[in-house]
Parts: sequence; C-alpha cells; structure tokens
Amino acid sequence: MADHALQIHPIAGALGAEIAGVDLAADLDERTVAAIRRAWLDHLVIFFRGCELPPERLLAFARRFGEVVEYPFINGIEGFPLITPVVKLEHERVNFGGLWHTDTAYLERPPMGTMLVAREVPPHGGDTLFANMYLAYETLSPGMQRLLDGLVAVNSSAKADVTKTREDRLRDGARSEAKREYVGEHPVVRTHPETGRKALYVNGGHTVRFKDMSEKESAPLLNYLFAHQQRPEFTCRFRWAAGSLAFWDNRCVQHLALWDYYPQTRSGFRVTIKGDKPF
Repeated sequence: MADHALQIHPIAGALGAEIAGVDLAADLDERTVAAIRRAWLDHLVIFFRGCELPPERLLAFARRFGEVVEYPFINGIEGFPLITPVVKLEHERVNFGGLWHTDTAYLERPPMGTMLVAREVPPHGGDTLFANMYLAYETLSPGMQRLLDGLVAVNSSAKADVTKTREDRLRDGARSEAKREYVGEHPVVRTHPETGRKALYVNGGHTVRFKDMSEKESAPLLNYLFAHQQRPEFTCRFRWAAGSLAFWDNRCVQHLALWDYYPQTRSGFRVTIKGDKPF
C-alpha cells in the first residue's frame, strides 16, 4: 500500500481529518505508516471508515505506532487482554468517557495515543467531541502562559465525576489487581515530544489541584482553564458508524463521548499506546 494512495480530508478548522484510500487490515509498508503518523501529528485525531478489523488485526495496526498497554481498571476482551471493551448497554444511565478528559492522566506515563473502533452504534447520537490543547494554550494571554508554565498539576483516578462514568464497566469487568487510586503529577503545560509544541495539560476528569496548593485554592484557576479548553472553536465532532476507527494523540487532545442515545446500545474496542513522562 503506497502512501500516495492516502486521501486526507480535514473535518474542522481546529483538528481532525478523515483518511481514505488505505486498508488498515493489510500489511502496510513503512512509507504508508509514516504518512499516517504524519497526518496524525498534523491533525491530532484521524478517522477511518469501514474498517474490518478483528482483534488481532486491530492490535497489529496499533503496534505499528508503539507498544500497546492495558487499561488499568477494566479487563480486556477474552483472549486479548490489551483490547478494552467500550460498551453502553440499553439499561445503563451513564456512559464511559462521558466528560471532557485526557486518557489516564493520573498515570506516571500517560498513553501516547488511543484507538477506538466502533462495532455497534445507535441509529443517531453517540458522537464524540475532540478538542485541540495546543490552541487552548496558544490562545491564553502571555501573562497567563507565564503563570502556568511553572505549575504542576495533581491528577487522580478517583475524582468523583470520572469514577461515575466507569461504574457500569467495573461492575462486570474490573481488574482485580487495579489500585484504588492512581495519582500522577504532570506539568500544567507539556511540550509535545514529537512536534515541540506546547499544550495545556489539565483536564476536568482527572485534575484535582495544583501541586503545593489545596483544592480550594486551585479551583478558581482550574475551573477557568476547564471552561477555556471546551471553547467550540477548539473542537471537532465525529459521527460514528459501525467499522469507524478514531486514533487520537493523547498528549495534545481531549475528548468527550456524548450521552444522548438512551436507551440504545453502543459498543467498540479500544487499544492504548504507551507514552512517556510529560515534560
């Protein structure tokens, strides 16, 4: 599969592009993988349609971009512990990932990227929003940038809003070896190791306070930043279909899975690619 076959179609001004002209289940050559990675770095989140990817092929594709690692709280699917099921059943009232967040920012080494392939989708609703954290940082005033550049954020897996979104999955698929709480301390402004750009790296799902400050002291500034990160002009919106695959850069992107399809069912497979310690 030659890289010149790729067709890249941006879907919004801030981030996001759909890619056609490639079969992800095939054995891709190095040039094509490099072209996909370049598009991913340029657009922050990329999407593919009509992917026929059984678990082994999903893992094979993900491994072209890095080491695949387990999600800390939920068991993988049978026979494939590195693939996390993302399921919302018809009777469940809260959806997994249903708030703005960066994946597992509470880990010492948060993931580089995440892939999610849809298997079953509702007839309408269930879109995912993505937001560009480069823009979130770059549109702050110079004074605010100077203030944030020296701060460290404390991120917890036990923040109340995010724990609620995973309750249904923990009820039937929790990993027995998971800790009760993971805590990670990371710079509020992180530098992307591949692009060199700065991104705002706090999120409403996991960030609880600034290091050496109380939650009460931290709240006014954090709440301002959380609202700023969600500005519509920083976002794109993706409508899923069965076989759609999204691949987002967890180092500079936040996302929100919309919960607007009760009592319909939605399911997919997710894989997480190992990252490095933010700096």
